[in-house]
Amino acid sequence: MEPFATNLVLIVGLIVVAIALLAKAIRIVPEYQRLVVFRLGRVLGAKGPGLVLLIPIVDRGVIVDLRERFFDVQPQTTITADNAYLSIDFLVYSKIVDALSSVLNVEKYEGASRGIAITTLRAVVGSMLLDDVLAKREAINDILRGKLDEVTNRWGIKVTAVEIREISPPREIQEAMTRQMSAERSRRAMVTEADGRREATIRIAEGKKQATILEAEGARQASILRAQGFAAALDAIFAVARTLDDKTMSLQYLDTLRSLGAHRSTKIVVPMELASLVRPFVAHLSGTGEHVEPAVEKVVESRH
Repeated sequence: MEPFATNLVLIVGLIVVAIALLAKAIRIVPEYQRLVVFRLGRVLGAKGPGLVLLIPIVDRGVIVDLRERFFDVQPQTTITADNAYLSIDFLVYSKIVDALSSVLNVEKYEGASRGIAITTLRAVVGSMLLDDVLAKREAINDILRGKLDEVTNRWGIKVTAVEIREISPPREIQEAMTRQMSAERSRRAMVTEADGRREATIRIAEGKKQATILEAEGARQASILRAQGFAAALDAIFAVARTLDDKTMSLQYLDTLRSLGAHRSTKIVVPMELASLVRPFVAHLSGTGEHVEPAVEKVVESRH
């Protein structure tokens, strides 16, 4: 039994070793990774994705992740060109575009990228004034990304974005900025109020002007209508007058004289043209048969 047991243990051991060697020889590489293969220390290239066969003990593979990743740069104290101290922290987004370079040209590329980002940030901020640093955050992001990408390009790493999260100036600078913002808001409020008053004055004046124009236009139209009415009345009078003859006018005069003579004391004005016509009527009213002289106007007093 002892030889059999020994052989069984040996067979089991060989099977375990074979399985282990097979596991080392067969590698499944996902789509987002590459396997950089070294054979006896000599690079063969980046393999994958899919099934990759290696020679156990002879070959060694290094996994490289091609997905975009980011790292956080802790708040860094920087000095601007006008000697203002700022605390800035930001994020760096990058991805590996060349698996071989990321393995062969740099060790722990993430740490190296962080160091380059810090030194680049201080150099960029040191060349700018405080107001520019606070107002041109996007421009600083673009400058940092471009400078980092120039350095990391030789490592097979592409810096896709740099995002500044927070810029913290010292307390005294924050207080000065607060006072400045308050003064600016007050100035804007005064300007807005003045603009409002000016617009209101303009609108009131414009309204008065329009009202005056409308009033003048109304008066003009009324004058035109009155003139037109007067002209129409004259036309009507003239039209009626054209239809009258001498006899009709004489009868109108006599009727008027009869109305005047009905009063107790009346002064009768007789046109010269009707003197011959009204003599009998006047004599009858006076009861004296007084002779009426032809004249332009004759006054006869009648007493009853």
